Amino acid sequence: MHDKQIDQRRIELGEFLQAIRKRGTPEAFGFPSGTRRRTNGLRREEIAQLANISATWYTWIEQGRDVNMSADTLLRLAQALKLTRTERAYLFDLAGRRDPQGYIQEEDLASTTLTTLLKNIKVPAYILGRTWNILAWNQEATNLFGHWLAPETDSIAPNLLRLVFMHPNAKSFVVNWETRSKRLVAEFRADCRSRLEEPELQSLVAELSKTSTDFDLFWKQHDVLERQGGLREFNHNRLGMLAYQQVTMRPVDQEQLKLVMLSPAKNASG
Repeated sequence: MHDKQIDQRRIELGEFLQAIRKRGTPEAFGFPSGTRRRTNGLRREEIAQLANISATWYTWIEQGRDVNMSADTLLRLAQALKLTRTERAYLFDLAGRRDPQGYIQEEDLASTTLTTLLKNIKVPAYILGRTWNILAWNQEATNLFGHWLAPETDSIAPNLLRLVFMHPNAKSFVVNWETRSKRLVAEFRADCRSRLEEPELQSLVAELSKTSTDFDLFWKQHDVLERQGGLREFNHNRLGMLAYQQVTMRPVDQEQLKLVMLSPAKNASG
């Protein structure tokens, strides 16, 4: 990152903290409002006290100076300022640090709005969760994937990676299986890059690595690719060769989920 970009991030970080500080009310943070306060919000000294850092050092941060902030310091600042999840992520991003508690798991459920939307989509569509469990799908997806979408148990949803690497007919069903599956692993690694320590994710990777030599090989290559659309082809046992253009979207209010849609395309190969 260029020096100018780093300087701008420091300035933005300082202005962000200043705005949050001035927005707060002393009473909400355990301080008396008093009559001697010349400005709204909290004093810098009060934030420093709450975060257990030097008032001078905190002032330098607000001024955009070149100070080294550890993840622990940022964590204390986030807690002191009572930041929301989005504000906290913004703080750590501006500081170029990783949130040590950023892996706290969100509820991995498709909302009623999303599942209702699925029913109104007239092409195969499904919703992927945090570890790529297939949480919901429409009838068109059932027609395409058939028994692939049968739940693994009454309480466990089917998982896209398990299907591609462990289902007995995956290599014949997915056209260009090796290319597609290798890319899938690279996309999965990129998608999970900020939460590789999550127990559920680690358990899935361990299971797949143990049962699939292909997955184990691809995972150890550490390729990372952003999830992309494009041609997806399937060799259906009843309908023959089918081709689709894939489109993936993320709901704003549940960014850990993905809505995947497959729009029919002209048959192609390669």
